[in-house]
Formats: sequence, structure tokens, C-alpha cells
Amino acid sequence: MALIVQKFGGTSVADIARIRNVADRVIRTYDQGKNNVVVVLSAMSGVTDKLIALAHEATENPDPRELDVLLATGEQTTAAILTMMLKDRGYPSQSLLGHQTEMVTDCEYGNARILEIGTHTITRLLDEKKIVVVAGFQGVDIKGNITTLGRGGSDTSAVAIAAVLNADVCEIYTDVDGVYTADPNVCPKARKLKSVSYDEMLNMASLGAKVLQIRSVGFAKKYNIPVHVRSSFSEEEGTMVVNEDSAMEQLVVSGVTQDLNQAQITLKKVPDQPGIAAKIFSPIAEAGIVVDMIIQNTRSTGETDLTFTVPTPNFKQAMEIEKKVAESIGAREVTGDTNIAKVSVIGVGMKNHAGVASLMFNALARENINVILITTSEIRISCAIEKKYAELAVRVLHTAFGLDREE
Repeated sequence: MALIVQKFGGTSVADIARIRNVADRVIRTYDQGKNNVVVVLSAMSGVTDKLIALAHEATENPDPRELDVLLATGEQTTAAILTMMLKDRGYPSQSLLGHQTEMVTDCEYGNARILEIGTHTITRLLDEKKIVVVAGFQGVDIKGNITTLGRGGSDTSAVAIAAVLNADVCEIYTDVDGVYTADPNVCPKARKLKSVSYDEMLNMASLGAKVLQIRSVGFAKKYNIPVHVRSSFSEEEGTMVVNEDSAMEQLVVSGVTQDLNQAQITLKKVPDQPGIAAKIFSPIAEAGIVVDMIIQNTRSTGETDLTFTVPTPNFKQAMEIEKKVAESIGAREVTGDTNIAKVSVIGVGMKNHAGVASLMFNALARENINVILITTSEIRISCAIEKKYAELAVRVLHTAFGLDREE
């Protein structure tokens, strides 16, 4: 007997027929050795967007608290429907909303972070051999208000619950059958990975891969919870996200990603003095804008040009902030560019192999793709390039690092 947490995304519960398919799969899991099963559900595909649109139809600026109350109804609907189906087929089950699972979060409406999860209610229901169906994506703050965890938040709900229950595995069911070496829609030669390390998945999630929410991978790594990414529509094994092992290190690069959601800002002729960088980036941080790539070019005249990237949705706000900063510090000019993309190669094997950067830059150069910015870590290299070359760059790098070959 095992304790299994299963999470089903929006496409997996898109309509009644698909929810019935989920019920079939949950029942099979429950019946195999009488496993303890906790199911975490997203809202039906498209429902969250429709609720957001409905809120904006009602008012130009929806109150953040009330918007979370509204959005939480999407997952509440699917949890109730699945539980009805399970009970109708004679399987003991009970649905729980965020506050009933004691999922306590901070007070950041729309993007709340989990502070703690109580286990009393879920454990009691499991002891009663019930299938526990949890509405994902939602929690409750310390004041008792409903909160939501941001896009992809049901992934985080599932892995966090698996962590506190010390589950044997957390299965993430989606419309893809695993984690691929690249986006198959961009790179036809991409292939499914049997396993990927937590660190590789963290980097893939942060660099454009949309398979798992990054916060969910962080929970999995912190609590060492195996995560199985697989399809709701087939019985095939998917990809295991686990601690790295020697087999992973044999592959220099495990994946290539692209991120089209990038914009570049440059401050020209900035005084090259201590404390200037803090004046440039502190207002950006205070506005909650994440800065990614940074490069500084020092001039012989005691001035410097400083370039950095931000997510495209934050570009206009960041430009307004930096124009004020430039005026206050005596910088000559602020320019921006939204016509960029970020391509990255990722792999734990990079730690033990030299020449990865050289191979990457040579592969891009052969296609006359200019590298604008570069950032590196122990297991990844990212380059900013012109957006129109992003898909070509992914395919070129996929081939250059031998990922086209079948295992």
C-alpha cells in the first residue's frame, strides 16, 4: 500500500467526459493494493480566464481579495463534480477546499505563498479509507481570507500536500506525456526524458518550459518528493523528477528552452561610481519586477552602459522607473527593446564537462545568430538573441548537443 498524490490539470478536467476519465484513473490507483489517494484538481480548462474576464466586465479594477474569492470557485467546481462521480460508483470520498485542508498562506492575493499545511483533516479521511479530493490553487491567509497561488498553483498545492504527508510519489497529469529535451512544437526531434533532476527541472521551469510551476519543483526538491509527469490520456510512463544520479551526469545537456517573454533595458553613460547599481535596481525590486540578465560595459571616460532584462509584461513600468532613475543619477539615455528572446541549454552534466559555452556559441555563430547578453550558472547557459531567431536557435542547439539522437 502506498500514499499517492495525483494532480490533474485543466485540460484533464475540461469537461464531464474528461472528469469521468479522471475518476476511472483515480479508482484504478485506489484499487491497486488499496492505496491511499489524494487528488488535487485544477479548474476546467479556460474557466479561470473566463472568471477573470467576468470580473473585468464588472469593474475596471477588480478588488484583489474578491477576485481570489471568485477564482477559487473554478477548482471548487471540479472537486465537487469528481467527488460526486466517485461516490456514485461506490467509492468513499470527500472534497476539501483550501481552508479545509488547512493550507495557510501569506496575504498576497493572486500570488500567495504557502506558509504551512495542516495534516489532521486529510490524515483522518485517509484513515477512514476515503479518497480525498482537494481543490488546488487556493488557500487561506492568517486572517481567514481566501487566497490563490498564482498561475499553475495547483501544481504547488499538490507537491506541497505530498510533502507534508510524506507521500510515496506525486503524479502530475497533464496534456503532455512527460518532460522533453525541447518543446516538440518547436523542435520535432525533441524526445521525452525518462528522468530529470530537480535542479534541471527548476531551471527549465524558470527558463520557459511550461510543464511544471517552478514553486512546485522547489517544494519537491526541498522535501525529496519524487514527481511523475505524465499524460492523462495514455497509460505510458512519463518523466520522473528526482535527485540527480550518475546516469544524468553522462548527458552534458538535458534540455534546450526558449523564453519569448523578455525585454531589454539599457541605461547609457551611467556614472561609474559606487552605489549607482543599487540606485538603478532598488526601485525595480521595490516594484516587484524580476531582473534576469545584467551586463555592464565600462567606458574609458569613467562612465558605463548598463543593460538588463525584465519580463515583457513589466517592460513599460520598468522603463518609466528607469527614466526617473536616469535623471536622478545623471545617465545620458534609457533605451528599450522588446524584440529579444532567451535561449538556454540546461544539464547537470555541464558541471563536469568543459567546452559547453564554446559549443553553444559556435553553433549559434554558424547560423549568424548574434548573442546580445549571456548569463551562466553551474548547470545552465542562457543567451539573449533576436526574437525572430529563437526557434531556429533551439533546433540548432538541440542538434549541436546530440539531443536529436535516440537513447
